[in-house]
Amino acid sequence: MSAVRRPAADTLGGHILDLDDLGVVFTTETGPVQAVRGVSLHVAPGETLALVGESGSGKSTVALAAMGLLSGNARATGRAVVDGTDIVGADEERLSGLRGSTVSMVFQEPATALDPLTRVGKQIAEVIRNHRRVSAADAAERAVELLRRVGIPEPEQRARAYPFQLSGGQRQRVVIAMAIANEPALLIADEPTTALDVTVQAEILDLLRRLAEETGTGVLLVTHNMGVVADFADRVAVMYQGAIVETGPVEDVLLRPSHDYTKRLLSAVPRLSVAEAGGTARADERADGPGADAPGAAPAGQPAVELTDVSVVFGRGKQAVHALKGVSFAVHPGETLGLVGESGSGKSTASRVALGLIAPTAGSVTLFGADLARTRARARRALRAGIGVVLQDPVASLDARMTVGECVAEPLRIHRGRLSGRERESLVAAVLDRVRLPREVARRTPRELSGGQRQRVSLARALVLEPRLLVADEPTSALDVSVQEAVLEVIRELQEELGFACLFVSHDLAVVQQFARRVVVMRAGRAEEQGLTSATLLHPETDYTRRLLAAVPVPDPVVQRGRRAERLATLAAGRTEEQG
Repeated sequence: MSAVRRPAADTLGGHILDLDDLGVVFTTETGPVQAVRGVSLHVAPGETLALVGESGSGKSTVALAAMGLLSGNARATGRAVVDGTDIVGADEERLSGLRGSTVSMVFQEPATALDPLTRVGKQIAEVIRNHRRVSAADAAERAVELLRRVGIPEPEQRARAYPFQLSGGQRQRVVIAMAIANEPALLIADEPTTALDVTVQAEILDLLRRLAEETGTGVLLVTHNMGVVADFADRVAVMYQGAIVETGPVEDVLLRPSHDYTKRLLSAVPRLSVAEAGGTARADERADGPGADAPGAAPAGQPAVELTDVSVVFGRGKQAVHALKGVSFAVHPGETLGLVGESGSGKSTASRVALGLIAPTAGSVTLFGADLARTRARARRALRAGIGVVLQDPVASLDARMTVGECVAEPLRIHRGRLSGRERESLVAAVLDRVRLPREVARRTPRELSGGQRQRVSLARALVLEPRLLVADEPTSALDVSVQEAVLEVIRELQEELGFACLFVSHDLAVVQQFARRVVVMRAGRAEEQGLTSATLLHPETDYTRRLLAAVPVPDPVVQRGRRAERLATLAAGRTEEQG
């Protein structure tokens, strides 16, 4: 089954997808909610349309409507025609025949799209046999071919693996292999690269672009990443409060936006200066460039946390995994240190060592001047009271059975048990004020809040004890750009007020460049290079850091086109050199 370019579909105007005055209303306990209003757009064969907007704008609802996957309390009106079939009003039997064959979807989180108890090759084969009359052996062979096509090494072996045995990028490739197994006319990709580091993201986008070109598949890309839009989309539709407010070619919308909402959205996008300067910068930018005015003054006095020649080994013998190898860095009061690198580079392990959650195999960890290895349990607990933690996913870190007030007060109950209930309520109210949340939020549950509000609740819980060290592990990666900007601004203001040190773990180099004064670049468990953010990211000393920077998409289609061509040429040259 070789890829064949798909001819134009016999639909409205030859489009693969046509939405005409699409509306979606949800029936709720408090009354009807109009999530989508009068949306009209189309996708042509081989074309990529990016659907962008903030959380709650309705873009994911549009994608689900095009798949016929709306929940039972939703009612769709208008038309949603996919390759000649109107999805609105179609019965479940007809929709089941379309899904996976005519239209497929790539979801944001592959862990939820894959069965953890079934080998990946079998899962792909099942998708094929659901829509084609082929033998089990032929489907298994096709599954291996698809794994090879999406760039997974040793596909015969990987087909026998379970999802948990693959990396995040490999799992996403498996999801893509399942989505293209029956060569669909339309591929809907809902935030397909949000949780991936920049190099894996670039590889996934290259893969999707190549597949669209080879097969003529139309792509509806739902995303809040404007760099991804610039890198991948042909046209853009901007959604706001359930309606399309602007649409057009990617260069027009991103470089010459006409709607005020689009302008505000683009103004909130963090921009990597080295990328848009073409890798050049003035010599004085080493000291005064982006990142130099980021939170925190120059390091002074005793570090809040310091790792000295730390190594961490999991397992023994041939099964041993060297997660960290001689890593050293320090974070001082009032300073933000960015920890960046690809998945598996060791940055999250390093942050857990700093928290005292993982004991180093070798080296030492000093927290507020105390050597953790020589500190007794009670004293170690007192030290940890000086640390606040903000994680990537507030849904997972906040107890859905508790109110927001109870979630925020939890550290107070653990570390300040003698406080009265009224005293706890007063401290909770004060910290909610600090993170710009109304006090009445304390009576609500996390599920009643937006993603940005939940992340502010996580920040409030981390700061309620006024910590001396804040560890933020990918705190904004799942947030849209305007909410991300607001959350980072809150952290910046509170750091100026409270003077805490901040260890900021992220794969978003543009955010780190703006937010962190110093940066450590991690690779395969080692600190590849470190220094002032303004120097390290504008003038990287290692090829690895340069490759990381080259993989970051920028929200300028013209600039990004040149960066992509340069990156692909460099990769091709590297492969040629290896073969030679």
